[in-house]
Amino acid sequence: MGEAMQPTRDVRATLPDLVDVLLNKGVYLDLDLIITVADIPLIGVNLKATIAGMETMLEYGMMKNWDERTRAWLRDSVSRQVPLRGGEEVIAKMAGGHYWQDPDGSFETWRPGSIYLTTHRIIAFRRDPEEILWQANLYDIAQVVLQTESSIGGEKRSRLLVEKHDGGTALLSAAQPNRLRDLVLKAQSGTVEIEASAGGPSTRGQAERGGKGDDPDTLLFEGDVWYQEQRSGSPIWRGGTAKYDSDEGFSWKAALDRRPAIRLKATEMTAVRAENGHTPVGNSSILILESETGTYRLASDRVEQWAQLLHGVSQQKREDDDDAESQ
Repeated sequence: MGEAMQPTRDVRATLPDLVDVLLNKGVYLDLDLIITVADIPLIGVNLKATIAGMETMLEYGMMKNWDERTRAWLRDSVSRQVPLRGGEEVIAKMAGGHYWQDPDGSFETWRPGSIYLTTHRIIAFRRDPEEILWQANLYDIAQVVLQTESSIGGEKRSRLLVEKHDGGTALLSAAQPNRLRDLVLKAQSGTVEIEASAGGPSTRGQAERGGKGDDPDTLLFEGDVWYQEQRSGSPIWRGGTAKYDSDEGFSWKAALDRRPAIRLKATEMTAVRAENGHTPVGNSSILILESETGTYRLASDRVEQWAQLLHGVSQQKREDDDDAESQ
C-alpha cells in the first residue's frame, strides 16, 4: 500500500490562485476521517465532494438537473407575468411605458407599465389591468432611435422611437433607454445573452451586485476571462471576470483584487480585434484591446462575442459623440 499523502507548501501560491482553481478547474475530495478520544475511535466520516464553479460543474455533467429545474422555474415565473409564445424567453425587463394617441388625434397620453425585450419581440405590458399596450416582432423593426424631449417638469428625457419596416412608429419610455437600444440591436443579430433575473440563464460568471458599475440595468455582458499580465518581464495568464457596462465601460478584475486591473470606456478603445494564439482555454483566439494607455491581451471561450460587442459599442459611442459635437 502506498504512503499516505503528505501536505506540501508552495510559497508562490496565493489565495487568488486557489479561488481561480476552484472556479475554473474545481477540486474533488475523497477522504476518510476518524475522530478519536483517548485513542478510541468514536466518529467516522467518509467524505466525497466536488467543489467548483457552476460553469465547470455543468461542463462535466454535474448538477444539470438542478440547473434545468432552476431555469424552468424562472421561465414559468416570468410567463405568469407576461404572455409569452412557445419557445420565447425574456432577455430584459425594465420599467417604462408607451405613448398612445387616439386615432383622430383628439387625445394622447403616456401609459405606464413594463418593457419586455424577448427573443422574439418588444412588448409594453401592463399587469393591472392586464393588457399588452404595444408590441412588435424584432424582425419587423427597422431601427430604434434615441429621441430627447422635455418632461412636464422641464427635465430632459431620452425616449425610444421604434420605426418598423412597414412605416409604423411607436414612442417608448424606458428606465435605461441606451441599454434597451443596445440590447435590441444585439437581439436582432443573435448575440444577446439572456439574463437570469429576466427568466433565463445568465452569462458565464454572474456579476457581483452592489458596487459601482454592477447595476443590472446597465450591465450588458460579462464572463470568465483570462488576462495576460506582465510580471517581472514575463507574461502570466490570470483568471478573472470581465464586464461591459453601458455606463462604466469595460473592466477586468481577478477574484480577490480590490479594484479592476483594466478599466476602459468605449471611447477609449482605439482598436478591437481577435488573433489566433495559445491560451489557458486551449488553442483559440486572443482578444486584443488597444487604447492610448496600452494594449491588453485577453482569452475566453467567447472571444468572437466579446470582439463583436466591444467593436460595436466603441464605434457607436464615437458616432454619438461626433453627432453631439456637430449639434
